[in-house]
Amino acid sequence: MTQSEFLNIVLPFKDKVFRLAKRLLISREEAEDATQEILLKLWNRKEQIQDYKNVEAFSMTMTKNFCLDKLKSKHAQNLKIVHNNYQDNNVSLQKQVELNDSLGWVSKIMEELPDQQKIIIQLRDIEQYNFKEISKMLDMNETAIRVSLSRARKTIREKLTKTHSYGIR
Repeated sequence: MTQSEFLNIVLPFKDKVFRLAKRLLISREEAEDATQEILLKLWNRKEQIQDYKNVEAFSMTMTKNFCLDKLKSKHAQNLKIVHNNYQDNNVSLQKQVELNDSLGWVSKIMEELPDQQKIIIQLRDIEQYNFKEISKMLDMNETAIRVSLSRARKTIREKLTKTHSYGIR
């Protein structure tokens, strides 16, 4: 496989790999390192890559596993989720401040979710994968994914509602 063939296969989803890594790790730098590591691993397997049915799903699984291993390592003390993918340039300053505040709370709430729920929220709600794709990536039953997603969303909704109702968590 030539370099250009490899790039044609990998480049369309490299940003998704980065966003998943960023969801699970602390910073842009950590996510960039993880993305680079995943792309290097894919490059080293470039001869077998054509044999994979879904290279994107394979790379997302590699990313998930790599990031979870990194979180379990001694580096884990310095890692947390940072998320700011949402922007709307047509809102007033007041609404933008409220939106940023809400996103900050959602991010804090998501930090408290179990790792599996964080990953499922990222893959389903941010990356827009369908349940079948997530099932393959996480090697989980689709029903279990739906249940975990529902619980994660419920937890986020309840804690965010409580925060907005009382001003504190």
